Amino acid sequence: MNIEDFRDYCLLKAGVTEETPFGPDTLVFKVGGKVFALTDIETFGSINLKCDPERAVELREQHEYVLPGYHMNKKHWNTVLIGTGAPLGQLRELIDHSYDLVRASLPRKQREELAAAEQE
Repeated sequence: MNIEDFRDYCLLKAGVTEETPFGPDTLVFKVGGKVFALTDIETFGSINLKCDPERAVELREQHEYVLPGYHMNKKHWNTVLIGTGAPLGQLRELIDHSYDLVRASLPRKQREELAAAEQE
């Protein structure tokens, strides 16, 4: 996966916006105003993704390319190293998981609006 593929995949999801709130080098993807993925634009060496706390620990134990979230709450975030063996399908699934977790945490009205937008 390269940064263009990552960006395109994130933007396919309902209600996703991209921003650079931490400066021009960090690309951030949000749903409902909440972050679900971020990466360094220049290096694209890793992606920070939200993760269920129990699953986060399991992934870190099973895969050398999954680390506690760099500069994030390590209980809820993982850093996934790019170009180190993470299969494309797994990267997409981890992005989906992060998006779904954040989307599920949104107020009901926002979730309903996103569901309606997907039906259009």
